[in-house]
Amino acid sequence: MALIGVEGLQFYAHHGYHKEEQVLGGKYVVDIYFTLDIDEAAASDQLKKTIDYEEIYKITKAEMEVHSKLIEHVCKRIIEAIKRNFTIITYLKVRVSKHNPPLKGHVERVFVELEA
Repeated sequence: MALIGVEGLQFYAHHGYHKEEQVLGGKYVVDIYFTLDIDEAAASDQLKKTIDYEEIYKITKAEMEVHSKLIEHVCKRIIEAIKRNFTIITYLKVRVSKHNPPLKGHVERVFVELEA
């Protein structure tokens, strides 16, 4: 069993509860961690025996392009889409970070993290 991480996927998206966030958009970073058996991939050196990280990126990008009010909702959609597309994953964790959220004070980022 191996832990694989795809970290720092950066997107400019229009998620947010407030109208200004939906119009102006902002910076988001997504980190994804998953476990799976990589014995065949490690032995054969064949991509088809593991998960193509580019596919993880494409799924995440597609979900980030769907406007939502809450990053909780975005995170849930990402985790469900990845699980649906890659049944060989035994554990999955997704973190969606929103940079410079519009709060009354200096906040670098907020995040939601889900596990499945």
